[in-house]
Amino acid sequence: MTMTVTTSELRSRLSQVKLLALDVDGVLTDGGLYYTETGEVFRKFNIKDGQGIKLLKQAGVEVAIITAKSALSTLNRAQDLGITHTFLGVKDKLSQLKILCQKLDISLSQVAYVGDDINDLEVLQAVGCPMTVADAMQANQNIAIYITKLPGGQGAVREICEMLIANCQ
Repeated sequence: MTMTVTTSELRSRLSQVKLLALDVDGVLTDGGLYYTETGEVFRKFNIKDGQGIKLLKQAGVEVAIITAKSALSTLNRAQDLGITHTFLGVKDKLSQLKILCQKLDISLSQVAYVGDDINDLEVLQAVGCPMTVADAMQANQNIAIYITKLPGGQGAVREICEMLIANCQ
């Protein structure tokens, strides 16, 4: 059971977005972790998602990463994309998002958040534009006002960026 909103309600909410906040594993990546024999972990990021983030930033929307993991690969990817609002090792994502909103002088209603797992539920319930990816947990899909056609790490973030750009005022 997905939360349903009309097309005009979705467009209205998208047009109010000033910040796109993203989880990493399962959203910006496919959720897979690659381990080397020495125990080093690799994540695969999608180039199309990255281009979408760059275009969204050019359109004037802030972008943030808020993730529970502390991974140098995520920090490197964020720096590559010019994402200055990058928060790693966050246990309370909603509190971190509230601090960022205060810094940016925006409200939670002006935030689109994309999260795919149970540690994202509290944030999804609090923001104006809760979104998730096609392969997200069912609980996340139940809260989201938009579920991407593509799974995480495979262009889902690009899909959301293009929707936001199309609805920017």
